[in-house]
Amino acid sequence: MNRNISRWSAALAVAGLAVPATLLNGCKGIQQPGERQARGNLASVAGLYRPPGRRPALPSLATNAALGEFLTYAMLNQPQIEAAYFDWAGSVEKITVERSLPDPKLTFQAYIQNTLTSLMPGLMQDIPGRGKLKAAANVAAAGSNAKYFAFETSVLQTAFSVKQAYYQLWFLDEKIRINRQTLGLLAGLERSARARNEVGQSTLQDVYRAQIEQDKITTEISNLEDSRQPLMAQLKGALGLTRGEPDPPAPARFESTALDLDGGELLDTAFTRNPRLKAMESEVRLAEALIGLARASKGPDFSAGLQAEVYTPPFYWPQGSMSLPIWRDKIAAQIAAAQAGKRAAEARLTSEQIMMTVDFAMKTFDYREVTRNLALLRDQLIPKAGQSLEIARAGYMSGQIDFFNLMDAERSLLDFQLEEVEARARREIILADLSLSIAGIAPEGAPIMPHSANNDSPSAAASRNLKP
Repeated sequence: MNRNISRWSAALAVAGLAVPATLLNGCKGIQQPGERQARGNLASVAGLYRPPGRRPALPSLATNAALGEFLTYAMLNQPQIEAAYFDWAGSVEKITVERSLPDPKLTFQAYIQNTLTSLMPGLMQDIPGRGKLKAAANVAAAGSNAKYFAFETSVLQTAFSVKQAYYQLWFLDEKIRINRQTLGLLAGLERSARARNEVGQSTLQDVYRAQIEQDKITTEISNLEDSRQPLMAQLKGALGLTRGEPDPPAPARFESTALDLDGGELLDTAFTRNPRLKAMESEVRLAEALIGLARASKGPDFSAGLQAEVYTPPFYWPQGSMSLPIWRDKIAAQIAAAQAGKRAAEARLTSEQIMMTVDFAMKTFDYREVTRNLALLRDQLIPKAGQSLEIARAGYMSGQIDFFNLMDAERSLLDFQLEEVEARARREIILADLSLSIAGIAPEGAPIMPHSANNDSPSAAASRNLKP
């Protein structure tokens, strides 16, 4: 009879511990505000970037594909962006880990002399001190915010790489076209020199000079055509295409970056939206959260549990423990280290703001300079050089000037035309750099969150639609 009672008592004791253990196994913690916002942001971006957890259909890059299609393809396909995205996604999950209680522990205690005289299964739960879980969640949320802006920076850097290769390829074709036109012009000048030589009005030296110029231009065309391969490799890499995949088509139409540089609003936009600044602001908030976590370490941690005696039922042994944070110098050092980290983060933010202001001033000067040079080349130098060449050609045919002056006029026109192409390419790359790298204006369809001037973190709205 006593044996049966002991068995039933043991079963009841184990059941009394198993029920709460089973309930704890299915529990969920309470979401913190930063965690809810981070998950909402991740869901919004995932709907644009990886809708059902998979890469969406990529646009077809046909021969006449628009620049926006190249940009969309790159932003959805570039592995650097994907790596930054999943780094951010992992950091969002870390918020849940940090704000959760430690797992409960199932314990067993036994007293053994000649026989087993006492068996006590139990359940133990560690409970961090007041405010520690919230402080840890704040640290994880601030770190997640910084990871998001690293993802956004990767999106903008990829867009800039695509635009840079796109413009360089486009203007490469322009350079080749100008050189081929010049080659045809030189062939005509060579025929004129031969005709004059046949009637004794010039020597073969003029013919050889024309041939030398043609050989130089032919070699230059070969060099330019050969440079297409590394430029195409840059575009291919920016699009996230691997070595075994076919090359994308070269851009068949030109699209400029629309950006208003009038007034001082663009720099204000940069300070509001630049993801590098936003990442550093997140690092400052991360340091502030670390200070809060260090201060919370002043409080003790707790453990609470319950053990059931199997052989003397029903008898339960409550258990409890408390840590003693007695090492005050250690706690003070943790707080001081966190405060020093905050000051360093604030200094890095200020330094980046200064560098951005200087970079903005230099690039806007470059833009104004290249715009003035373009106006000079288009309105003055190229038209006048063309007229000078026509006058020199007529003067050569009438014997008023020598062939050397004719070649000099031809070379001046070619140089001005190539300078104009270089200036146009430089202008477009400066505009792309200003809009993407400094102002943080994302292209249309970019899988990022819009920024609010009154909110340091990305909002939960859909992606901003801005023109490329």
